[in-house]
Amino acid sequence: MLTLAIPSKGRLKDNCNAWFASAGMSMEQTAGARGYRASFAGFPEVEVMLLSAGEIASSLLTGDIHLGITGEDLLREEAPELEGRMHLIKGLGFGLADVVVAVSQAWIDVATMADLDDVCAAYAQTHRRRLRVATKYAQLTRSFFAQARIADYRIVPSAGATEGAPAAGTAEVIVDITTTGATLRDNGLKVLDDGVILKSQAQLAASLSADWTGEARAGCEKLLGRLDPGHALYATLAAQLPA
Repeated sequence: MLTLAIPSKGRLKDNCNAWFASAGMSMEQTAGARGYRASFAGFPEVEVMLLSAGEIASSLLTGDIHLGITGEDLLREEAPELEGRMHLIKGLGFGLADVVVAVSQAWIDVATMADLDDVCAAYAQTHRRRLRVATKYAQLTRSFFAQARIADYRIVPSAGATEGAPAAGTAEVIVDITTTGATLRDNGLKVLDDGVILKSQAQLAASLSADWTGEARAGCEKLLGRLDPGHALYATLAAQLPA
């Protein structure tokens, strides 16, 4: 069977349900409202799994599922180089958010990544340790900072509210996700002018390492054909799948 994973709760799940409903596909959860399996009427060849957004990204990478809907930020954090590992089939226009680099509003002379580079160098020289960057996005942060040629920093893994790290004294800079920027401003932070790492949205993505049997391919073609009557989505995906 073709396995499709969608978020198990929250606004992403509601938006997914609405998106499928707009294509005439009603989803029914099995084993009650808290079950972790579902199905689409008229699509017996498609097994729907309800997972956390993070689990969907990791399951796509390992090939445990064929298709999944989750945030692009999570997909690119799980696999910074998507080519040959995952294929982004379609951006869905919801779950919009930016992954950004933010610093204290009191740093009036720091507006760009180049300014931050200067601060990192000065901080290392003055304090004999590297400036700390709190984030849940270690892979995206390392890649973005490398592009900006910033090396004098260290990542502090964030397990809670990342925007509170500077005020708590556990980091000087953060990399976090934001929608309106209001939470950052409330915590005395500002986004660097060129500090947008990724403009994320929910993506329908395919694993290129999953077991794409003939049955799975046929189920995918039928599913994507309903979502895209022109069949362009499946044709693009099929060209990426192993022979």
